[in-house]
Parts: sequence; C-alpha cells; structure tokens
Amino acid sequence: MPFVETISGPVSAGSLGVTLTHEHIVLLDAEVEINRLGRWRDETEMHAASRSLADAKAAGVDTIVDLTVIGMGRNVPRVARIAADTDVTVIVATGIYTFDVMPKFFSTRGPGTANGGPEPIEAFFVREITEGIAGTSIKAAVIKCTTDQAGITDDIAKILRAAARAHRRTGVPISTHTDAASYRGRDQQQLFRTEGVDLSRVIIGHCGDSTDLDYLTELADAGSYLGMDRFGYDQRLPVGQRIDTVVELVRRGYAGRLLLSHDATCYSDNLEPATRLRLWPNCSHSYISQRVLPVLLERGVSQADINQMMIRNPATVLARGQPY
Repeated sequence: MPFVETISGPVSAGSLGVTLTHEHIVLLDAEVEINRLGRWRDETEMHAASRSLADAKAAGVDTIVDLTVIGMGRNVPRVARIAADTDVTVIVATGIYTFDVMPKFFSTRGPGTANGGPEPIEAFFVREITEGIAGTSIKAAVIKCTTDQAGITDDIAKILRAAARAHRRTGVPISTHTDAASYRGRDQQQLFRTEGVDLSRVIIGHCGDSTDLDYLTELADAGSYLGMDRFGYDQRLPVGQRIDTVVELVRRGYAGRLLLSHDATCYSDNLEPATRLRLWPNCSHSYISQRVLPVLLERGVSQADINQMMIRNPATVLARGQPY
C-alpha cells in the first residue's frame, strides 16, 4: 500500500487528509539561538508553535509538509516535540537551501577537494531518507532544492543533480523553490529531465507568484505539479490575482496538477512579530482554509476540485510504494 514517512513514522498516503505541501514550522538560525540574539526561548516559543499548528488543525488542516532544510535552521527533533502536542501530521524534508553557492561543509568535500572522498550531497540526501535525520528514526519524505534569480550556478547544478540521483535511488519526490518571475521552473525541469527524473514526481515551487498562464501550463504539461504556495504573501502578488490564476487553471482542466499552500511559519527570526503582522498579516497555516477555499467555491471551483488539490494531489505525489 502506498505510504508516506512522517515525524511519527510511516502512514498510509490515503490517510493524510487536507495537506499543505510547502510550509515551515520554525525558521531559526542556530547561531542566533545559541547567542540569544533573537526572541526564541524553548519554554515559550515551542508552546506558541504548537498552538499555531493546533489552530491550523481546527481550521481543517490535517497534514503539513515542513520544507525547512539545511541552510534554513532546520532542527527536526525540535519540530517533533512541537508536533507531538498537536493532532497535525508533519512530514519533513532533506535538502540544501541556497541561491548560489553551497555551504562550505559540502563544497570542501568530494572529488577534487582537499578533503577528497566521494561526492557527499547525494549520500547525505539518501541517508536522511533511508536511515533518519540527525541520529533520529525520523525519515525525510521529500527532497528540497532551490533555483533563484542567479539561475543554475555551478553549485546549484551539483545540488540539483544530487537531488535527482537521490530521487531515482529512493523514489521520494522533489519539491523546489523557484523565482517565478525569471521562469526558473523551466531550468529545473530541463536539468531533471537530463538526469532521468520522472517529472510527475516534481513539485515546482512558488508558481503561485506568477500569473503567466503560458508558463504555468507549460510546466504542468511537462508533468510536474505546480506549487500555488504563497497564499498570504500579498505584497508579492495580491490574493485576488492568485485566486484568479487558480480558478482559470482549474477551468482549463489542471486541478490534477495544482497544490495549494502558504510558505508560512509558526516562528521565524527573520521578522519581528510587529513587522510580520504589518507586512504579511494573512500569512498563516489557516489562511487557505478560512479565506481562500470559500472564495474558490464562490468562483465556481467545485468541492471535488478542491479535494483534488488539497487531498488527492498531495497524497499522490508524496506516496511511495515500499518503506525502508
């Protein structure tokens, strides 16, 4: 039976329910935390994060895919403790988040470097998928990688190729960050295609920042899922335009290729609470359920299409056939 790895272990893909496929729980730089530069304190902020997840559950969210990876302050044991106090299923990812150069730990290892040895990135991804993360038994169910305005630099190419090869070895899907304005999803699909990736196992992220229907349908026609995943980021693109794009894509028959999400956090040390409230007042894990889905229904999107985007598509792209 198709299954998905979660923080609590493998579950049937059909049990995920309403799923947000591009989210974060805690974005917290370890050095900031260690040196107490920000406001994070375990005794207060972990409870606040759990309450935020509980609010999402009350709004109708069953599962959250946390795409926080290396380069974003990932701490999976902490996320597991936060999730344990809620009824939300949490799925975590492996990957490296960078827009141009890779972290020195990886760039100084492998063939041709002073440390030598085998190429480390693919092995790192595979280990976190098959064995567990940070000495835990929690396994990654997604590979996260990025391409931004700088495009596919030499280091980005190495990471994308490592992600492609780890995907082929393990069967887990790839979920990406892109800069939609510079059409980086095209670059990603082209590289993945040359690496033999099944593009139907790829989620091209941040497609929701674009209203270019030719670009979006091109990506979908190539087989990938479109991450319409920044609902609440109104300064990037107003919610009305995001909804218009989803409505039109559904009208054209693409509901089977759309995934709705927010790219929200329970906690981030990037913005102070007042700043976040001023800039992104609608950016929460509950916003789609409370504010977007009712409008889609009013605009003629059927409940069956909403279930396709929020339940069936996530279960399909995240599912694997056999556990390790």
